[in-house]
Amino acid sequence: MEEVIFEFLIFGIILGITEDLIAIKFAAGVPITFEVIGIVILIAIPFAIIGEIIFDRIDFATILQNIFEKKKK
Repeated sequence: MEEVIFEFLIFGIILGITEDLIAIKFAAGVPITFEVIGIVILIAIPFAIIGEIIFDRIDFATILQNIFEKKKK
């Protein structure tokens, strides 16, 4: 199980870095330099960790189902 979490974490970091670099290039028009890549990596890693460790372990479907069932009563 820990191997799967680690694989998703690595994939999340790589995907986060890639999408951030694409967004910076197209939205801001800033040239991609090693400094920009370093900043993006520093920002992407914590969000990937938070996404993998916290949000992927929460069953949002069950939580939302419980909320909506309470509102119907």
